[in-house]
Amino acid sequence: MMAGIEKVQPGNRIGDIASTVQKVVEDAGFSVVRDLVGHGVGFELHESPNVPNFGKAGTGEVLEEGMVIAIEPMVNLGHHAVRFRDDGWSVETADKSLSAHFELTVAVTKTGYDILTKL
Repeated sequence: MMAGIEKVQPGNRIGDIASTVQKVVEDAGFSVVRDLVGHGVGFELHESPNVPNFGKAGTGEVLEEGMVIAIEPMVNLGHHAVRFRDDGWSVETADKSLSAHFELTVAVTKTGYDILTKL
């Protein structure tokens, strides 16, 4: 997550964050969930832009000063596939492997970023 956050600065793109998170996770031998992503933060629970944890550098929306985004990698020990339970809220890995979810809210500033949530 922190490697992705380091990519937050005006002029960079969402894909710069996404590809960095994916590389760190996969280089460590894990997989990153693709069915759930981070998001913009504003007046609603989840807003645009989507902030995936996988992708290609140089793609996606351009980061601008004043944007606030939630970067939230979901990392699986096994395959990246997940299954949604009938309660509409719970998610589990499709292969029953262990998983972890991390989330920080970050503001894009003139010179980079500010982390708005506690570590």
